[in-house]
Amino acid sequence: MHSSPPTPTARSLILDLLSTLRRGSMPVGALVGAGALFGLAANNVRVSLARLCAARLVERDERGRYRLGAAARAVDAHVTAWRDAVQRMRPWQPGDGWVAVQRAPAPARSRSARREEHALQLLGFRALVPGLLVRPDNLAGGVGALRQNLRALGLRDTSPVFLAAAFDAPQQQRALSLWDAAAAQHARRAALEALRRSRERLDGMPVAQAMVESFCTGGEAIRTIARDPLLPDALIAVAPLRELIDEMDAYDRAGRARWADFMASHGVHGRTSAPADLRMGAAAAALRAAAPPHDTHTSAPEGVPQ
Repeated sequence: MHSSPPTPTARSLILDLLSTLRRGSMPVGALVGAGALFGLAANNVRVSLARLCAARLVERDERGRYRLGAAARAVDAHVTAWRDAVQRMRPWQPGDGWVAVQRAPAPARSRSARREEHALQLLGFRALVPGLLVRPDNLAGGVGALRQNLRALGLRDTSPVFLAAAFDAPQQQRALSLWDAAAAQHARRAALEALRRSRERLDGMPVAQAMVESFCTGGEAIRTIARDPLLPDALIAVAPLRELIDEMDAYDRAGRARWADFMASHGVHGRTSAPADLRMGAAAAALRAAAPPHDTHTSAPEGVPQ
């Protein structure tokens, strides 16, 4: 027995598929056809597409085809860099510095506050004291690169990002204990085992079923990698993350083969990977924070793609 990963909503499916584009755009027919594989009604896909366009998460080109919009690109860049996650890490020891963010006051339920919170979570920050979040300074590019990424993901300019060091002993001990190493390793192992079991099943499945399986199972693995805080060995052993990435790389090749004919039939030019590889489910919360609430109404608003 194995537990099935969650079935995507029309909204997340659209974002995931558009994130696979290497260049160009995707026709609405491809999005509707993919939705049918997951049991999503055509009208549901079209309504979701219209709402994503209104939120600037998706945009339409001059030919009436669709691609990711400006509001989704920073999250997409983070999620689709999963293969390089370990390479982005550099050596760090407990006596080294921390990247810190002091959050500027904002209404708790405001969209900007929610986007800021999601950005900080996505990049592995945790609260040391109320209003002050930290993470080890162990990522390539240091504080400057993290500041740039945080701003792109929604951190306000009024929230300073800086290098912190020389904490007193109690604060240093608290900082070192902010992340749950056991939970992180459990998530990595669970994703690894799910990929291995699924890859063994793919060859015996009809193509359509294998497309759905690879999309959902690969998506859950990418969710795990993209949300990993990328902490140094001194806090969480890195080897299991490297093993998960290697397995996902092999799984991606199997998933890509199942999706190739479908993509080609719609004239879609993918990246070097299949939808399972680039699924944006890992960042769905950040994208939701940037857009109006999603619902499941089936009545189409004005401007629904035909």
